[in-house]
Amino acid sequence: MPLRSDSGEELCPTCRSSHLTRDELHGELVCGDCGLVLDGSTLISDRAPRIRDDDNGRTARGYGPAISNLLPDKGLYSEIGSPGRDFQGNALPRHASLKFYHLRKLNHRLRTVRTHQRNLVVALAELNRLASVLGLSREVKESATYIYRKALEHKATRGKKIVSMVAAAVYAACRQCRVPRTMKEIIVHSKASKIEVGRAYTLLARELHLALRPIEPKDYLVRFTQELNLSRDVRQRVLELLAQVEKVYSTSGVLPNGVLATIIYIACTTMGEPRSQDRIAAVANVTPVTIRNHYKEFLELLGIPKPTTGSFPLARAAPVASGPGGTNLLGTAR
Repeated sequence: MPLRSDSGEELCPTCRSSHLTRDELHGELVCGDCGLVLDGSTLISDRAPRIRDDDNGRTARGYGPAISNLLPDKGLYSEIGSPGRDFQGNALPRHASLKFYHLRKLNHRLRTVRTHQRNLVVALAELNRLASVLGLSREVKESATYIYRKALEHKATRGKKIVSMVAAAVYAACRQCRVPRTMKEIIVHSKASKIEVGRAYTLLARELHLALRPIEPKDYLVRFTQELNLSRDVRQRVLELLAQVEKVYSTSGVLPNGVLATIIYIACTTMGEPRSQDRIAAVANVTPVTIRNHYKEFLELLGIPKPTTGSFPLARAAPVASGPGGTNLLGTAR
């Protein structure tokens, strides 16, 4: 322990120095001259100090986690753990364990005492699960959380399923952050139906006045070409063909991933890196029929001659059954 001088100043008992430094991170009082640790029992926080500048330009220091919108109460809460032992490692008696159990239960109830708080706890848990399955970044998760909080403030979630509103918020956040994710992909991993998510997204866009730019086919270019393992030359060819198509063909109201899938199929065929329609359709999350419907039209728009061998495999003719006497059932001789 440090000594006290006549003036009340703390001194080192070894070198009588007043140059004492308190290490708040480790909870120690250290002499700056001889290095003696005078006090190592200071209460410390398990969080690193946060230093920021307030609105007046002054430096403010604090401890604890940073405020996060990804948590229901933004991280500003006290959590009562479930320890089975005290600070000395001894097992807690039964009455102490029951006391902590009731305190934890009461604390949990107080955190979700209001309806919108309970709604937010369930919604953010579903949002984190959906974002984890889809592999979304923290930026997208924060944007989706902000959209859902705004929907709660505008009371747009009344009478709607939480899972459908969360899926709609994730889709809106993907479009805001320019992340290529289709609504169909989100619905596959969501617990809501296509109609419910579509209606929820329309409600969010109307109530929150979300100014979302329409999705363009080129937004999916990097993702699709990477999953198909295409070369840089093919990617450049896809961009050129897509620019030519957009000059004479309106992609408004047409599935952008279907348009890009068809352009990729044409570029792969002409550049000598063939990819099957089924594989491209699986990556683009469309059906092969969608590619076939656009294929002939885009060939005419681009002025590319149709392959002489046929662009699609023809169905084999069914064998004709033979009748007695060597004639088939159509009445002609074999």
